[in-house]
Amino acid sequence: MPSSSVAIVVVAAGRGSRAGEGVPKQYRTLAGEPLITHALRALHRGAPQARLLVTIHPDDRALYDAAVALLGPAARQSLLEPVAGGVTRQASVRAGLEALASVAPVLVLIHDCARPFVSPALIARAIAAADANGAAVPGLPVTDTIKQVGAEGRIESTPPRAQLRAVQTPQAFRYDLILSAHRLAASTGYNELTDDGAVAEWAGHAVHVFEGDPANMKVTNPEDFAAAEARMLGQLMDVRTGQGFDVHAFTEGDHVWLGGVSIPHTKALLGHSDADVLMHAITDAIYGALADGDIGSHFPPSDPQWKGAPSDIFLRHAVQRVRERGGIISHVDGTVICEAPKVGPHRDAIRAKLAEFMGLDVSRVAVKATTSEQLGFTGRREGIAAMALATVRLPS
Repeated sequence: MPSSSVAIVVVAAGRGSRAGEGVPKQYRTLAGEPLITHALRALHRGAPQARLLVTIHPDDRALYDAAVALLGPAARQSLLEPVAGGVTRQASVRAGLEALASVAPVLVLIHDCARPFVSPALIARAIAAADANGAAVPGLPVTDTIKQVGAEGRIESTPPRAQLRAVQTPQAFRYDLILSAHRLAASTGYNELTDDGAVAEWAGHAVHVFEGDPANMKVTNPEDFAAAEARMLGQLMDVRTGQGFDVHAFTEGDHVWLGGVSIPHTKALLGHSDADVLMHAITDAIYGALADGDIGSHFPPSDPQWKGAPSDIFLRHAVQRVRERGGIISHVDGTVICEAPKVGPHRDAIRAKLAEFMGLDVSRVAVKATTSEQLGFTGRREGIAAMALATVRLPS
């Protein structure tokens, strides 16, 4: 079954209360990026031609937009407009299925965004199982003995372990089958079924089990986040450091750009773009960690389209190059060298803006400033220099 005939509904409308206080767990940072970003990237990698549709909480649109902005262009293009989920998981899935009517896929996979380690092999098995059977879920043999317990804590039965499976996502179906099953369940008041295999089973369809993946863990509580982050970082053992340096001279003007922040000054900086000397140094540091040239090789100053361009275009491109190689930026450290303007009052704003451009937590962005004790061109107030280091982790 070609993946162009497949759509994937990604369930991300919950509050994730078991993960602790703070933003919903799907938007919490895991190895430098939101959990949902990892899940969407993995799904796109496994089925690059499939359309992805995410169900989100109505209050989370800004968080969703920020998370998907970290994906590569191809993955973003595979995304359909997100839809608002419902009060229950079942209602959220139905909303996603209804929204796929305009696409009318042959098959649909339904995946919890809390499973960021879904592999291409598992996705391929899901597609094949749905194509062959109409309704199928991934399952793993149960290794612990399971007890059915009554209200008073007394064991009522011990199901045979050989017949039990722990079910995962993505669950896979013929689109028309699972849509009609969800509609029927909703119309008759069955709104608390906990997975889509149960919905199909309740509607009278045979649901098959295919081989799951022990690595396809679900991130639920704080301990899971810690384990998932350790696992992700363990896959990124090629740790590299790049350095960047840039200089721009002063010219007539009334402000300078530093780290994406406009700072009032008696001069401006001269450059083909907006001459953001700090962002240029950081960008080159990231390129350096990748051994991937410099700003000039990617954005030649001889090209008129970059005249006056905001420097976050260059920085975002460098960050995207890291992500395309399956890596993350662990830390960035920049130093501005000038007599004036004073950087200190703007330090936090600069860090926040750089973190936004790079999709990092602000704790991973350091900005410092120093003078050159009135020595050299910076000491003579002829311009500003900046140095930067970037630490990047890539798959080994």
